[in-house]
Amino acid sequence: MFSGMPTLSHQEQQLAVEKIQQLMAEGMSSGEAIALVAQELREKHRGQEQVNVVFDD
Repeated sequence: MFSGMPTLSHQEQQLAVEKIQQLMAEGMSSGEAIALVAQELREKHRGQEQVNVVFDD
């Protein structure tokens, strides 16, 4: 599977992790929290530099 993913600074990565942890603490499942934060990041970084990632199943 291929996926265009935004390049994130260390600080942006840390903020994403903290948001995921906060959502989970509020009762959201880890999968839902990750999906939500990932979608927000994609929307925020739309049109900017992307990294092509290959996920090997």
